[in-house]
Formats: sequence, structure tokens, C-alpha cells
Amino acid sequence: MIETLIVVLGLIIAAGLTAIIALLLRPRAPLADPAAEQRLAEMNANLQTMGQLLATAQAQLQQSVNQRLDAVTLNLGESMKTTAKHTTDHLQQLHARLAVIDSAQKNLSELSSQVVSLQQILSNKQSRGAFGQAQLEALVADVLPKGAYAFQHKLSNGKVPDCAIFMPDNGHLVVDAKFPLEAVTSLRNAANEEERKQATARVKQDIIKHIVDIAEKYLIPGETQDIALMFIPSESVYAELHERFEDVMQRAHRARVMIVSPTLMVMAIQVIKQVRKDAQMRDAADQIRNEVGYLLKDVTLLGERVNKLKAHFGQTTTDIDQILISTGKIEKRAGKIEELEFDSEAQAELPMPPAMTRALRAAE
Repeated sequence: MIETLIVVLGLIIAAGLTAIIALLLRPRAPLADPAAEQRLAEMNANLQTMGQLLATAQAQLQQSVNQRLDAVTLNLGESMKTTAKHTTDHLQQLHARLAVIDSAQKNLSELSSQVVSLQQILSNKQSRGAFGQAQLEALVADVLPKGAYAFQHKLSNGKVPDCAIFMPDNGHLVVDAKFPLEAVTSLRNAANEEERKQATARVKQDIIKHIVDIAEKYLIPGETQDIALMFIPSESVYAELHERFEDVMQRAHRARVMIVSPTLMVMAIQVIKQVRKDAQMRDAADQIRNEVGYLLKDVTLLGERVNKLKAHFGQTTTDIDQILISTGKIEKRAGKIEELEFDSEAQAELPMPPAMTRALRAAE
């Protein structure tokens, strides 16, 4: 903006000076005084020189202004490019964030539909029981190995609990899933004291009924453990029972029915797994002890056989020594015989045995 004002002012000044110079250079009538003519000629020359200098300065000013304008135009173009790039980047980031927001809204919509469907499932008693049983099966199958449990295992009295865990002492630990959601929900949604009392009585009635059913159906002496587990597939429902219904929990303990939440169920399964592992280690230790006993018997028998073999070798050594003694004696006797000297007459006078005489005749 400042450069543009400078250019305009320069053009105005140049135009004014040009007009003045043109006015001064306009032909006039000759003056009578020669000195005045000379001064006028000098003035005209000075004005021409000033006009040339002004034209040169104007050209330089115009060039400088053009350079400044080119630099400003270049900077403005670069700035516009940078601004456009930043704007494009921000728009892309905004588009990506909008896409994330759309995805989150979609997930929220799906989650809302799932929550609604879950509420519909849990509102049905049979569906709620199937949900609790499925959660129980998932917890047991994730921790215990196959063969350590059975779902829908039929007992000797014909009753079928949700799960039976096989313990090392051949006593089954029975687990049955119960989900008293309706009674607990009515207790939570109670608007006044009267509704709260009714809901509390309903919760107690439902839980006590479940306790009695489990104790009567699934506690069989000699077949099952002394206690049974009632699995509540909701931490919040279990917390509600544990906080508000201490008398019901005590009654469950007296009836040998332990009420457990998913977290407590996982801990119980971990303990059962460790108990089974300890029992397997004890069985393995008994087997190792028996095998060591068999090995000791085999080593004892091997020692006896080695001693017998050693006795045989000792007898053989004795016999060989006796043989060597006899051989030495024979050698000594042979040496003594070789040392004997007989003359010819004595040999002639010695009678020859009949057997040797026969041998000589046969040789002849």
C-alpha cells in the first residue's frame, strides 16, 4: 500500500514538473536585454538537466516499485499457497474426525440396539437362565481341562444340575446358575417404602427358594460334595444380595449352599484346579514310590547274581591254581628224570617190562 502511494506521488510530481518545464520551454518573444536572454538560456539548460534527472529518477523509482510489487506478489502467492495447503490439511483432519464421530455414533447405535436386545433377553426367565448357564460353562471350560467337569450331568436321584465338577475324592461339586434379576430390579426401582418392602420380601423369597431347591436336589451323601455352589451371573446382583440380605446369605451357609459371583466362581475354579493338580502329584508320587521299590528289588537280585558269578569265578581260579601246581610238579619230576645217568651195563641188566618188549618187537 505504501509503495503504491509513493508511485502515485512520484507520478504527480513528475507530471507537475513536466508541465512547468513545458511552460518554461514554450517559445516566447525575444527579449531586448541580452543578459536576460542569456539567463533565460541558462535556465532552460538547467530545466532540461533537471528534466533528465527527474526522468531518470522516475525510471529508477518505477523499476524499484515494480520490483517491490513483484516481491509482494510473489510473497502473496506463496502465502496463499501455504494458506491453501493448511486449509486443505485442516479440512482433511476435520473429515477424518467427522468419520471417527460417525463411526462412534454408529457403534453407539449398535451398542444401544445390543443393550435393548440384552434387556429383552434378560426380561424372559428362560432366556435369562440360558444366559447364566452359558456364562457358567464359559468360565468352567476356560480354566479346567476336559474330563474334569460335565454340563447337565445326571445324578443318581435323576436330577440334572447345570454343571458337575469331578473332584479327586470322587465327590462331585455341583454348580447351578440362578439369576434373580426381576426381584432385584423391582427392589432398585422401588419408588416408596411400601414398594421397597414388597420387593425385599420378593427377593428373599426367590433366593431362599433357590437355596432350598439346590440343597434338596444336589446334595447327595457319598456322591456329591458337602457343599454346592449357586452361581449368580451378575456382579451387581451379587453385590446387592451381599449388601442388603445378610440373613439370606447366612441361611445359605447353614444350608451348605455357597452363593458366588463370576469373580468368586473363577477363584473357586482356580482352587479346584490346584487341588486336582496336587492330587495328581500325590498319585504320581505313589507310582514313583512303587517303581522305586521294584527297582530296589531288581538291584538286590542283580547283586545276588553277581555274587554267585563271583563265587563261580573264584572256584574256577582255585581249580586253575591247582592245575598249575600239578603242572609244576610234573615239570619238576621230568627234570629230575632228565638228570639221572645210567651206564649201558646197568641198562642191559634192567629187566624190561613185557609191554615195552612187545612195543619193541612191533617196532622191529
